[in-house]
Amino acid sequence: MTEVAFHFNAADKAAYLCRLLRKALARGSRVTVSGDDAALQRLDADLWRFSEVDFVPHCRLGADPAVLAASPIVLCATPHDSPHREVLLNLGAEVPPGFEAFERLIEVVGSDAADRADSRRRWKHYQDRGYAILRHDLAAKEGA
Repeated sequence: MTEVAFHFNAADKAAYLCRLLRKALARGSRVTVSGDDAALQRLDADLWRFSEVDFVPHCRLGADPAVLAASPIVLCATPHDSPHREVLLNLGAEVPPGFEAFERLIEVVGSDAADRADSRRRWKHYQDRGYAILRHDLAAKEGA
């Protein structure tokens, strides 16, 4: 069964997503990032600007097949089209279709009301289907 984790209270969601992907890369994980085109374009740009010393290799799903095969992070609108099945990072407001095919699903929630409301609906969806949900409160970690 897919492991579901919510990372709540991301003060700077864009920066947190970049750090999370850098950490996944350091661990050797292969990640699919799903969301709408605007969110994926923002993340793509953020990953290029994220750090002057760290490169987080990634590509869009339509990339050259050799690039796609070599990229540990794939950005795509529909996760079931991705070649990776290890980690799914959802940037969308809805439950990503086909999330069950992944070992892990990560949801990152910022502080704005709409993001929080959407995350509550997704949480309920996973919970109603019997998924144990890991909760990571980022505000508590910052305050520690």
